Amino acid sequence: MGKGELLMWTYNKVLEYPINIKNRNPQLAKFIISQYGGPDGELSASLRYLSQRFGMPDQTAKAILNDIGTEELAHLEMVGTIIHQLTDGCCPEELKQAGLGSYYTDHGWGVYPQSAAGVPFNATCLACKGDAIANLQEDLAAEQKARATYEKLIDLCADDPDVIDPLRFLREREIVHFQRFGEALRGVQEKLSEKKFYMNSNNNCNMYR
Repeated sequence: MGKGELLMWTYNKVLEYPINIKNRNPQLAKFIISQYGGPDGELSASLRYLSQRFGMPDQTAKAILNDIGTEELAHLEMVGTIIHQLTDGCCPEELKQAGLGSYYTDHGWGVYPQSAAGVPFNATCLACKGDAIANLQEDLAAEQKARATYEKLIDLCADDPDVIDPLRFLREREIVHFQRFGEALRGVQEKLSEKKFYMNSNNNCNMYR
């Protein structure tokens, strides 16, 4: 790259998986929004993984966290699209009948990060301990919780294939993420078992970088 050139972040301006919901259903949107801003949702997952990557002791683990963290942002876009399509065109009375009257009062037809219970997104649900093993163990559990949540959502919308299809895709990706975090954990455990120490410029002993 020549001096003065700008690096551009590349974004493919299409959804990771197509979504085309024909029937409005604000009640389903109320449940699915938990995967937008709930404690086990896509927003918390993306922030967790993209923050944890800096503390990983090897490049492979960093790359896995970076890959999955950015994919979770794509999943956040998908979930937001599902919510929008389920509520697009609903009148305020329909939202009220679906239990979204308070939501409409504060956010209108916007897509706001909160849980199905109406609790706004809170960064306290993020786990970033500065310990690679602890973080990856948390990530494995997070992917299992996300998978379980998608399975429950699929149960709730069993009569709408337009909603079930992308939810199944998202569920399958959580399984893949779980497998990749398992690979990262094994690699980190092997790295740390080498017990390589070095002295930094301040003569402090560190185990890994």
